Order: sequence, then C-alpha cells, then structure tokens
Amino acid sequence: MLIRVYTKKPGAPPDFDDGLILRRGVSVEHVCHAIHRTLADQFKYALVWGTSTKYSPQRVGISHIMQDEDVIQVVKK
Repeated sequence: MLIRVYTKKPGAPPDFDDGLILRRGVSVEHVCHAIHRTLADQFKYALVWGTSTKYSPQRVGISHIMQDEDVIQVVKK
C-alpha cells in the first residue's frame, strides 16, 4: 500500500500538487531521504499536519511514522 506525503515551506501553503509517494509505515527519516539524501543528517525536527499527529501542527522526531496525506515541514540544524 502506498501513501502520499506533501511538503511545506515555512510561511507558504502546502504543495498539494507535487507530493511524495511512499510505502505505508515510513518514518520521517525515509521522507527526508526521499527529499534529499543529506537532509536526514541535518534534521533537527519536523512539523507535521495530518492524521498521524494529535495536534496540527505537531513537532515530531525523526522516528515518527507518517500516514496518508500528511503534510511535513522539515527544520534543519
């Protein structure tokens, strides 16, 4: 099964036109690798909107499991 994860830049609305297609059960670390291979090394935290979080947005770590149609904003060190 596949999920769609959308990205968001600070101060801008989410980009729902161009999402990432990933396998179900992927973590924030996998999303970082899908965006750019060095992003996981520079990872500080992420803000996630969607059904995988209790609050919108919620600050999450690199091991957080993403769900379908989540929106992520990655904050680097």
